[in-house]
Amino acid sequence: MEWVDKDRIRQGVINMFRVNMGVQEGERLLMVTDLPQREEWQRRDSSQLSGILKRSMLAKMVSEIALESFPQCTVEFFPYPMVARSGAEPGEEVARRMREADVVIAITTHSLSHTDARVEACRAGARIASMPGFLAEMFYPGGPMAADYERIAQETEPLAEMLSRAEQAIVRSRGGTDISFSLAGRQGGADTGLFHEKGSFGNLPAGEAYIAPCEGTGNGQVVVEKGWFRGLKEDMVLHFQDGLVSSVEGGGEVGEMLKELLGLEKEGEEYRARRNLAELGVGTNPNARSTESVLEAEKIRGTVHIAIGDNAHIGGVVSADLHWDFVIPHADLILDGKPIMRDGRLTYT
Repeated sequence: MEWVDKDRIRQGVINMFRVNMGVQEGERLLMVTDLPQREEWQRRDSSQLSGILKRSMLAKMVSEIALESFPQCTVEFFPYPMVARSGAEPGEEVARRMREADVVIAITTHSLSHTDARVEACRAGARIASMPGFLAEMFYPGGPMAADYERIAQETEPLAEMLSRAEQAIVRSRGGTDISFSLAGRQGGADTGLFHEKGSFGNLPAGEAYIAPCEGTGNGQVVVEKGWFRGLKEDMVLHFQDGLVSSVEGGGEVGEMLKELLGLEKEGEEYRARRNLAELGVGTNPNARSTESVLEAEKIRGTVHIAIGDNAHIGGVVSADLHWDFVIPHADLILDGKPIMRDGRLTYT
């Protein structure tokens, strides 16, 4: 396994702390990462484990660069046992350390975005960058971390306002996606990648406007095309009825795993929450290109993504231990009958 070239990522890491996080002298910086436990070693193959370990090593290198480059700051690196899936709580020790930090960089395999630990840390004033599935290449020159985040903010914030004003949304695509849902009364958000205010939070790389659809209103289908979700080798279709996934077609091994997670034949509230239509997002990062990680894929300018599971952390009312995003290329997005995007091209500007 080839480890990360520390010198190659150094400037990108320094820029992240300076530009994206706005680090000041004397602040407490915390880097967290999740390490695979015994069950992960038994369940995953060597290539998957290699990617996880490489990501954890990257987090360690980021903490070392921070220590070297910001000597007036306190820098802590904290690895913790991997949880079952994105959206699952990381444990009280992680939550406490996040609450006590000024800046948190979470380079993880499973996302902390939709967790109470993240929300409570933001309430305590921490500025948090959630970076699940992050790859070292994202720090390279020309990559999504090197984008002009001021320009991204200028495009993303008006788009988030459009989502907030909209009552109804329709998403269609060349691949067969055709779904509609209500946005009435919901507030859109802008993930600009600039986290300078106390309690601010988002992904890095950033670049998306997002909103939680109204529960119980989503009807239609989302087609996840092969190559647009990790490990997906054939198209997968998610059917929605009254705001919940009602069935999953295709998708091979990914489809079978998703069916099991969603418990489509089960009635428990845990499974119902996982099936919830959770998010509509629109990518706005012009440097995002790769589909290898959903973290970058969902930021590709001109894509739409639909998520299922938890939305309580972005303005909805459903709490779940799962939040999965599915990116849709060549999409049409129609708000209250007005096309905002046509075949992957933003049309409102």
